[in-house]
Amino acid sequence: MTGNGATRADAVLDGGDRRCGELVLAVKLAVDRLAAGQVLMLVCRDPAAREDLPAWCRITGHRLLGGDGTTFYIQRKEA
Repeated sequence: MTGNGATRADAVLDGGDRRCGELVLAVKLAVDRLAAGQVLMLVCRDPAAREDLPAWCRITGHRLLGGDGTTFYIQRKEA
């Protein structure tokens, strides 16, 4: 997965030291506040996020635009 320096974020979430379930819940709540098509930039330190976030996006239908392991861009699915 590569970073996407050109991606514009509509909201930013600092995931801090949250892990797995707690991080995914925080991302869900942040994405729920976005309008369809808007982008969330997540900054986190959870090493498992590289696997957890793509899986969560596949399950929920949101789009993972890119990430480098500590910063991820998630686009809310269209209605």
